[in-house]
Amino acid sequence: MLVERIWTGNSYRNFNYLIACPETGEALAIDPLDHEKTLNTARVKGWQITQILNTHEHHDHTGGNAAVVAATGAKVIAHHKAAGKIEGMDRGVKAGDVIKVGRHIELECLDTPGHTMCHICLRSHTDEPALFSGDTLFNAGAGNVHYGGSVDELYTTFVQQLAKLPENTRVYPGHDYIENNLRFTLAREPGNAAAQALLPRVTGHDPATSVVTTLAEEKRFNTFFRLASPEVIAKLRESFPELPEQPDAKTVFTKLRELRNQW
Repeated sequence: MLVERIWTGNSYRNFNYLIACPETGEALAIDPLDHEKTLNTARVKGWQITQILNTHEHHDHTGGNAAVVAATGAKVIAHHKAAGKIEGMDRGVKAGDVIKVGRHIELECLDTPGHTMCHICLRSHTDEPALFSGDTLFNAGAGNVHYGGSVDELYTTFVQQLAKLPENTRVYPGHDYIENNLRFTLAREPGNAAAQALLPRVTGHDPATSVVTTLAEEKRFNTFFRLASPEVIAKLRESFPELPEQPDAKTVFTKLRELRNQW
């Protein structure tokens, strides 16, 4: 499986992706907002885009669909409940469905509500597994729930799905927010050594060549996986003194997301 991460350089800090079969050159485009960069990258690589996967319905993830379809004839795939929300959708997928690219690449669809209620993450079953996480999981962070989402569903997605993936899963999110997210981690958990070590590497970095994290690393510096950390809880109670000494994990997650909304 060949993975090309495309840095759009736009104000939303989007990443677009191409996943290609090394044997056939067939490629899947994920959220190809910057259609020019996506099409040019495929052209340079000698790949043919045959499918598009939208992780969810927001325009900064679907806005390049029409141009890519016009240029390639690619079929548009998205969450089965996104029909009517994404123009020109050809295939609706559910949890457990498989998207095949070329001869041997198989990508499993995860139904991951939270950021929106029609959100799909893609998981590869390769020797080095990968997760294309859209706006559900970011490097060192979690998606917001401002536009049709649910923090309760996002929490459930994190603890029941993402946290259970293999530790060596590489995380490919829909946006580059890692520097700001690490700063939030250190505001909530100042003693987090992993965040302290990584922050200088991504301060003022070029997202086009930025680090790709693993799930194991995320669990060390992503606050939204660190719900039982005594330091996280102690700092949280400074902001929310009404919380008990041992708040439940869902409450910790919810309050962290509330603070991150203002960060």
